[in-house]
Amino acid sequence: MAEDFHISHIRSGLTSQLPDRDPEETAEWIESFDDLVETQGTERAQFIVRSLLQRAGAKSVGVPMVTTTDYVNTIPVDQEPAFPGKEEIERRYRAWMRWNAAVMVHRGQHPDIGVGGHISTYAGAATLYEVGFNHFFRGKDHPGGGDQIFFQGHASPGMYARAFMEGRLSEADLDGFRQEKSKAGHALPSYPHPRNMQDFWEFPTVSMGIGPMNAIYQAQSNRYLHNRGLKDTSDQQVWAFLGDGEMDEPESRGLLQLAANEKLDNLNFVINCNLQRLDGPVRGNGKIMQELEAFFRGAGWNVIKVVWGREWDDLLAKDEHGALVEIMNQTPDGDYQTYKAESGGFVREHFFGKSPETKEMVADLTDEQIWNLKRGGHDYNKVYAAYKAATEFQGKPTVILAKTVKGYGLGPHFEGRNATHQMKKLTLEDLKAFRDHLRIPITDEQLEADPYLPPYYHPGKDSPEIQYMMERRAELGGSVPERRTRHDEVRLPGDKAYEVAKRGSGKQQAATTMAFVRLLKDLMRDKEFGKRVVPIIPDEARTFGMDSFFPTAKIYNPKGQNYLSVDRDLVLAYKESISGQLIHPGINEAGAVAAFTAAGTSYATHGEPLIPVYVFYSMFGFQRTGDSFWAAADQMARGFIIGATAGRTTLTGEGLQHADGHSPLLASTNPAVVTYDPAYGYEIGHIMRAGLERMYGGKHADPNVMYYLTVYNEPITQPVEPEELDVDGLLKGIYLAAPAKVDGPRTQLLASGVAVPWALDAQRILADEWGVSADVWSVTSWTELRRDGLAAEEEAFLNPGSEARTPFVTEQLAGATGPIVAVTDYMKAVPDQIRQFVPNEFATLGADGFGFSDTRAAARRFFKIDAHSVVVKALELLGRRGEVDADAAAKAFAKYRLDDVNAGTTGNAGGDA
Repeated sequence: MAEDFHISHIRSGLTSQLPDRDPEETAEWIESFDDLVETQGTERAQFIVRSLLQRAGAKSVGVPMVTTTDYVNTIPVDQEPAFPGKEEIERRYRAWMRWNAAVMVHRGQHPDIGVGGHISTYAGAATLYEVGFNHFFRGKDHPGGGDQIFFQGHASPGMYARAFMEGRLSEADLDGFRQEKSKAGHALPSYPHPRNMQDFWEFPTVSMGIGPMNAIYQAQSNRYLHNRGLKDTSDQQVWAFLGDGEMDEPESRGLLQLAANEKLDNLNFVINCNLQRLDGPVRGNGKIMQELEAFFRGAGWNVIKVVWGREWDDLLAKDEHGALVEIMNQTPDGDYQTYKAESGGFVREHFFGKSPETKEMVADLTDEQIWNLKRGGHDYNKVYAAYKAATEFQGKPTVILAKTVKGYGLGPHFEGRNATHQMKKLTLEDLKAFRDHLRIPITDEQLEADPYLPPYYHPGKDSPEIQYMMERRAELGGSVPERRTRHDEVRLPGDKAYEVAKRGSGKQQAATTMAFVRLLKDLMRDKEFGKRVVPIIPDEARTFGMDSFFPTAKIYNPKGQNYLSVDRDLVLAYKESISGQLIHPGINEAGAVAAFTAAGTSYATHGEPLIPVYVFYSMFGFQRTGDSFWAAADQMARGFIIGATAGRTTLTGEGLQHADGHSPLLASTNPAVVTYDPAYGYEIGHIMRAGLERMYGGKHADPNVMYYLTVYNEPITQPVEPEELDVDGLLKGIYLAAPAKVDGPRTQLLASGVAVPWALDAQRILADEWGVSADVWSVTSWTELRRDGLAAEEEAFLNPGSEARTPFVTEQLAGATGPIVAVTDYMKAVPDQIRQFVPNEFATLGADGFGFSDTRAAARRFFKIDAHSVVVKALELLGRRGEVDADAAAKAFAKYRLDDVNAGTTGNAGGDA
């Protein structure tokens, strides 16, 4: 029982819980099955077993789900297809690539450089990549449109090494690895960074967990394009190369159900199971391949294990009583790792020596032959069979679990060692041994001349190996990876689409969320442009008033709607469709950002621009998925990010984990995010129009940006767009919304978003009750004003002696006299971004601290950001200057009961929380 318990997590215990009441009959059944396999093959045996399982279910015979299979290859030897390539040639130039990849990293460790890098990941995964490059990965010129490949970040040296062999990179380029500024013109980023190598990499993957997630949604996006009739993507595959340690990231596994539910058989995960994380074994006491097999199979994926190389085939064929398989099943990963760091004799004693039968199996093998029993991920035949089966499988996504050795071929100091991930350079002894192992025609003298600078190797473009390699790539559609930005022209909407934003709300009240939704609806109605809009809503559409999209644009579902909708009689009935336009990921912000990224980069991936509009709830954006937005920026996504139900006090009853007071600050850390906090619908209209012009108008120097707009759920009277609106100021971040209406001591009120109406109320109170003249400015973007100010400072710093440019905010406020009170529904640090660029005395009112549940009026009074707080702060500043009575602020404080949260009056009770 102890042994059964020990291996229960390694393979499914189908019989361990049941007594065998007739062993003789059992033996006859097993003998009959063995005969079936021997005479008719494994494929027929699979059908019979599946038929019996199906019948068992129909007869209510309880059979547990087989979550894990024995620790052997999924594809039997008799079902392996013939390898179509010239393996010896492919192995030869694979060796050259492995050498060049390692040498590139090693040369970067020269004492005066020392930029780091990773040698061992690609060394162990080279076969996995090369079988793909030579036979499966289709380039952009393939008639089917080409594949999307998410390369494992730490394997980037191998991709550079192949590009060098193909003539895409030079030796000088390889020597620019991780030296992106000092070797400008010959610079290679450390990992797949599309923004830093825009014609090469397509997908950023080294922030582990984001690659798997984005690959799933890339596969979905391909189907979305196809099902909506925008592009034929039926012949395109998505490949994601991942590490077994990476699969511990929640994002790596958390979205597997989407791929299964939508039957994304255009998606292939290849998990490099070298049994090691960055610091040691993934599951030293267990078996990560078995764990992942169970997890993926339970999630509805097709699972293919590639455990053993062809050298094991004969041994497994002789294993009639299963002794060898039993040892394979029971041996934990920690031991497998140790075996590859030892010797053939050690493996003979500690692995095969576990039973008399297995010890006898290898009695005729030398220690060297035992040592050369390869793992499946290093065998061309086994990997090719897995890839072919994956690409031909229909109805499910496929995961290939390929067992490898980290640092394979790099010698005893590297192979399987816990520290191999951190090891960046080889000793002279390592270099010579690695050269000998790979048969690289480089002499001892060349290596000894400068051990820090061993030479790269290239046989010349006319060599038969390079000719063969280039022929394979030509047949598959060109080099991979490659990023292209040529895309179909986007005909942007005309004036008519923005009229609704200019009109205001008349006698009705409407929150800026509703003003945005009305504008979006008109943009989607545009005959040419509307089809490109991709609304993405993680299960809060009704809160945002976007349920009106359901019956018209419809929700994308590749299966359509095969049920009777409970609200089918309503005007705004829930409606799913194969050609639906809305992406509705459910309660799943991570998936929503992955969908946003896929859609927002479709202009490059497919040459077919899409405009994603991701609407999220309060702070469940940059706080929750900031890393994914960073990856979207690296991938140069374009689109709109809408932070709905924004602000610390506007979301009334929702409380601490919802009330957002800081997202603009988090967004400001992402250089590709352009942040706005608009107050009115007409501001939103101009901002979105400018965003579309920037992204797809063809005139802006940097179109690869994401526009983040905060919109609120508090209904107000939306004003008509002013006739003399300062559109330039609005787009740059600040404009005068309401000049003072009286003469008197002067102050300036700067507000953004939902706080602008409070500032206008404060303007009225200051004039009517205190005789103070206040201008009200709408600050649409504190962040963009800061960026402009910092840019002006940088220009002055880099051009000493030249006249410095005045920051825009300084210029706008040049004639605005008196102290400034800045107010926001966000924390004080948001408006404080511009403090250094404003010469006036400057005070900030903001909602610092945790949010809480209460009325808007009480919350604003608590944070001292309501209209009366603005009045008191302005009087305080003017009193210090002697421009009003010194005790005016104290009198106002008492008059408005500023210390009483129940005395607040700023805000109403409308809007959905």
